[in-house]
Amino acid sequence: MPLETDVDITPAGQRPDEDPSLAVRNNGGTPPSADPAPSGRREALLVLGFGGPEGPDDVMPFLENVTRGRGIPRERLLDVAEHYMHFGGVSPINEQNRALTAAVERELAAAGLDLPVYWGNRNWAPYVEHVWQQMADDGIEHVYVFPTSGFASWSGCRQYHEDVARARSVFTGAAPGGGPTAEKLPHYGDHPRFVQANAEALAAALAALPEDLRDTARLVATAHSIPDTMAAVAGPDGGAYQAELLRSARLVVDAVAPGRDVDLVWQSRSGPPSVPWLEPDVNDHLQALAGAGEKAVVVFPIGFVSDHVEVIWDLDNEAKETAEELGMAFVRAATAGTHPAFVTMVRELIEERRSGTPPRLGTNCPASCCFTAPRRRPTA
Repeated sequence: MPLETDVDITPAGQRPDEDPSLAVRNNGGTPPSADPAPSGRREALLVLGFGGPEGPDDVMPFLENVTRGRGIPRERLLDVAEHYMHFGGVSPINEQNRALTAAVERELAAAGLDLPVYWGNRNWAPYVEHVWQQMADDGIEHVYVFPTSGFASWSGCRQYHEDVARARSVFTGAAPGGGPTAEKLPHYGDHPRFVQANAEALAAALAALPEDLRDTARLVATAHSIPDTMAAVAGPDGGAYQAELLRSARLVVDAVAPGRDVDLVWQSRSGPPSVPWLEPDVNDHLQALAGAGEKAVVVFPIGFVSDHVEVIWDLDNEAKETAEELGMAFVRAATAGTHPAFVTMVRELIEERRSGTPPRLGTNCPASCCFTAPRRRPTA
């Protein structure tokens, strides 16, 4: 059964958007350091993912766990459950994260880095709380947290800090101070290795089009839509979610076809219709492109790092079907997955932190960064 996710991680008398920040608290009360890692400290890497069901009986409990307290209509959950049932009730995301974890282990070993690698999830087994206990039992003193999301926002960054704080709060009594200290690795949407992995995928997708369409196909980057209110407070000054994604998409396109236009659109909306989310939706955008006379489109899901359900259903099924109905040629580029450049990037991010470079955004986030007030249930 899913774990409860409403553990209070804020000290008594402190607002969630006031100092000390989550980054400071998770690091044991001091800001993430700009000095080299202390010699002899027992360190580890935690690959921290979203999680997904492993069988049909897991699907609805998983979705209820993900959406607890968010007011998502049950009809929407049943619709999404059907997407998972299309794949036998098994989300590809867990196997993909197992593969990424194994690839990173090999990468670190080849580079001579003696750093054990763990994998944990926010919303399904292996839960981060359980993995935190395992790391504490293994004598780990400090954890570098690699999230499977590279961009600013509450759901894409701050919530990972909250995951760590929640895991540490569970074991405050059993392990002094909550077990290992921790620091989340920085945003990586503009990292050259992430750009390389996505650029090679985009080039391969373009090559899959008929030759006479390659130079004119519309290049469309997609990312998960989020509520407008969440987007407005993303990053220290707001608006960082869109800004970081657009920069990443621009870098990828310039690596393949310098100067060529790129559109950034959204997918996988899950909130109630009354709440404004980022637009346009990818399907609406495809209709607009067809209306403008476009004949071909290449979609690259820059906001995702693996081909999980929201990629293979929302794009490979729904968006592809929309394009076919409109008479447009459609190709979807692969995500970074276990591309060697992406795996190398993880090692380089760890080495960056261990060597003593100044912590960047995502690692040392201000207390108010990406803060959204918790949803309040109406009183009777």
